[in-house]
Amino acid sequence: MTTPDDTTAPSTTGAPDLDGSEADVVIDPPAIRVMLVDDHEIVRQGLVALLDDEPDLEVVVHAATAQEAVARAAVFEPDVVVMDVRLPDGNGVEACREIRAARPDTRVLMLTSYSDDQALFDSIMAGAAGYVLKQVRGHQLADSIRRVGRGESILDPAVTQRVLERIRNPGEDQDERLARLTPTEARILDMIADGRTNREIADRIHLAEKTIKNYVSGILSKLEVSRRVEAAAYLADQRARDERRY
Repeated sequence: MTTPDDTTAPSTTGAPDLDGSEADVVIDPPAIRVMLVDDHEIVRQGLVALLDDEPDLEVVVHAATAQEAVARAAVFEPDVVVMDVRLPDGNGVEACREIRAARPDTRVLMLTSYSDDQALFDSIMAGAAGYVLKQVRGHQLADSIRRVGRGESILDPAVTQRVLERIRNPGEDQDERLARLTPTEARILDMIADGRTNREIADRIHLAEKTIKNYVSGILSKLEVSRRVEAAAYLADQRARDERRY
């Protein structure tokens, strides 16, 4: 009679075949545990649906804000975090830095709609393993997550040339006036260029509308323009110059 104490764990090196010999047992590696961070629910749902078709990738948690991302990464300890650069309560770069500081084994893949050189460099400095544009195809994103999970560092081909050029010639492509802006001012200028009002900007980054008004005044002064539409046009012109350069 066999009791529970008499049983033994199955061998991981071999098992009896029908003819009495041992056959190799193939053990699949564990799935890569993924956390998704994006403030748009429809984007998160789309990514979950995409990755559900990949047996070696498992979405264990998702978050909509930088604060949620940092807190949930500490609890769920994902292998790879797919992080949007722009989040309502901060930015993915800062969240990346905090997650990596708390748990260096967690890898972060930045995912964004914008081909933004500054965000790219900030991401790299924060410890991100890769930076991919949202225009990437589904199978390419899944492959990027796998590569990052294996310890590789990747960059989207659309931004690789600009990275190399900036490394070779640091500071040469930075506009003098835009360089005067603080990170918060630069973020507010981006939203001004997107056509957002002071109230909308205040709601998005959780500051008082009066505070945003003061920021806008500082931005206009540093850019040497008098109206917000001129500031938006200045930013658009600089971006167009950057695109033509490459």
